[in-house]
This record gives sequence, structure tokens and C-alpha cells, in this order.
Amino acid sequence: MSKQAFPRRFSDTEANASLKHLRISPQKLNLVAGVIRGKSVWSALSELSFNKKRISNDVKKLLMSAIANAENNHGLDVDRLFVREVLVGKSITMKRFQARAKGRAGRIQKPFSRINIVVAEREEIA
Repeated sequence: MSKQAFPRRFSDTEANASLKHLRISPQKLNLVAGVIRGKSVWSALSELSFNKKRISNDVKKLLMSAIANAENNHGLDVDRLFVREVLVGKSITMKRFQARAKGRAGRIQKPFSRINIVVAEREEIA
């Protein structure tokens, strides 16, 4: 009387890694994610290494995690991997207040993001 196994969402040639609460707005994170979409993993890693945005280090760590998942968990060839999709979404928002004139308060919103990277193996061209 146990639960049925949840079917795998990705195909056998894909692997993913995700991060839920990343302290940056989704709009800023999507700028960095757009740089690596569709590229091979090695060119994506080099793009993230030399990117000047602060969040590119976290995205680089997540991409390396997706590569490790593909190699260790699914037995994919690392040299043939490319970034199939990078999904960026909105997570929680911390709400803070700043004191303003005449006893009023100004609202400060500190957004968080989530990101999901899917890497896939290219088919051999013969």
C-alpha cells in the first residue's frame, strides 16, 4: 500500500539541477540565464567565468552541478552535453519597511528567484 513511483520528467539523455531561493530578482537572473541558453556546457562555463554580474558565480555552480548529475546519475557523456533550457522563476519576496517623513513607512521588497538548468546530450551526427 505504498505510493506509486513518480515517472521521470526528463528523457534518458537529459539531466537537471535546480536552486530554489536565490537572493536576486528574476529579471536580473534571466539576463545571466539568457547568455548560456543553447550553448555547449564548456562555452557556457567560460561565459559565466568571465561575466561581471555577481550572480554568475551561483549560476556557474548550478551548471557544474547539472553536469555532475548528468555524468554520475545518468551516465551521459560530458563532452557532448549542451544547455537545453534554463528556467527562471519568481520565489518568495521579503517585505521590509523603511521609516519615512511624518510617521509614514516606505515599503521595500527584496525578491528571491528560482532557477532550473536542464542539460542534454547531443545526438551524434554521422
